[in-house]
Amino acid sequence: RFVPKRMVPFSFPLSKCALWDPAPMGDVIGSHITYYRNPKLSMMEKTLRLAYRHAKQNEKKLFSCFLLGSLAVDEDGEGMTLTIDRFDPGRE
Repeated sequence: RFVPKRMVPFSFPLSKCALWDPAPMGDVIGSHITYYRNPKLSMMEKTLRLAYRHAKQNEKKLFSCFLLGSLAVDEDGEGMTLTIDRFDPGRE
C-alpha cells in the first residue's frame, strides 16, 4: 500500500519495562482514517460565523484558535461524522 512521505511511524516514550517486543514485524502499512470510512464534516453556522469574525478582526496574518466538536461513527458502520459546534479563540 502507498505510504506518503509525510507520514511517520508511531513512537512511544521510553520506559524501563516494555509490554511488547518493539522490533518491527511484517511490511509497512498506512493507517488513514479515510481508508475504511467515508468521512463527513458538519459545522454549526454560528460557529463558522464566530471564527470568521474573529479572523477578520485579528490584525495578524496567522492566529491560533480551537474548533471543538464530536466524532461519531454512522449506524451502518460505513461512515463517520465530525460535528464542530464550538469555537474557542484561545489565548496568546
